[in-house]
Amino acid sequence: MKLRASLFSLTVGLFACAEATPHTECTSAADCVSGVCNLDGTCQSVDPSTSSSTGAGGAGGAGGAATSTTSSSSTGTGGDNACTPNGDGTITRDEVPLAAGLHATFRVATNATLDTAGEVQGDGSRIWDLSVDLAGDHGVLVETLPLAGQWFEPDFAGATYATRLSDTDDLLGVFEVNDTALLLRGVVSPSAGATQTTLDYQPPAQTLAFPLKEGDTFSSSSIITGTALGIFATYQEDYESKVDAHGLLKTPFGDFQVLRVRVDLTRTLGVVPTVTRSFIFVTECFGTVANIVSQANESADEWSDAAEVRRLAP
Repeated sequence: MKLRASLFSLTVGLFACAEATPHTECTSAADCVSGVCNLDGTCQSVDPSTSSSTGAGGAGGAGGAATSTTSSSSTGTGGDNACTPNGDGTITRDEVPLAAGLHATFRVATNATLDTAGEVQGDGSRIWDLSVDLAGDHGVLVETLPLAGQWFEPDFAGATYATRLSDTDDLLGVFEVNDTALLLRGVVSPSAGATQTTLDYQPPAQTLAFPLKEGDTFSSSSIITGTALGIFATYQEDYESKVDAHGLLKTPFGDFQVLRVRVDLTRTLGVVPTVTRSFIFVTECFGTVANIVSQANESADEWSDAAEVRRLAP
């Protein structure tokens, strides 16, 4: 069933999409990634390569510790205070933009071939080059949607936003943000009807934990119930996550110092488990700047056959 295939990319690939256009028109500092609106009504540019954490303890990955004094207009709480990267090796809740009303453009390819391992450097960091062209590349506008007025709003009181989970399907993930975690509350179709999808996670799946630093692990197990394409469904999802690497990530938008989060998702329908692996690349003040999702039942720790690859783009 198409729904089952699309849900395999549900491993937090879109949890934090800050407004990230390098040069855009503005009326106030809050309109700009850099936090600076010039007198001519354009945003001051920001160098993303200095906008993130390095390795554990800030010892420096490829490119060294961040020293930039520029900042993102998107804060962890969605307010007007600017986020200033400090390169200390830890990404806190306030350093990740998680709120409704954010948007960014990502370049997306499906069924792509690439090396997830990257190039290991002498200091233990890595360099991943996702700036290259991949077969089938196309631009996708990713938005975090407010729940107000949505048909599923009554079912997810207290949730923070909804966002599309996969390029190959229109299903939305419903997320809740608190001081210590990003939680997946449910999956829904964009509109109600006889073939609607509304799946509830009990307890919510923990897709990210704060603060985030290399070596951290976190996990959760959820029972999912509801309707899928109008048909009753119930199954289990187990998430095992680890911040397993740090280094320099090259994207079409620019270069970022990142922490990489490995997510192993086991979905059990009846007695049949399906394992999907993902790598999420997170940076200070921008949030998620790329993710790679494996094909179903990938057994290798690093792989080359990706079901979906997305990375931040201008």
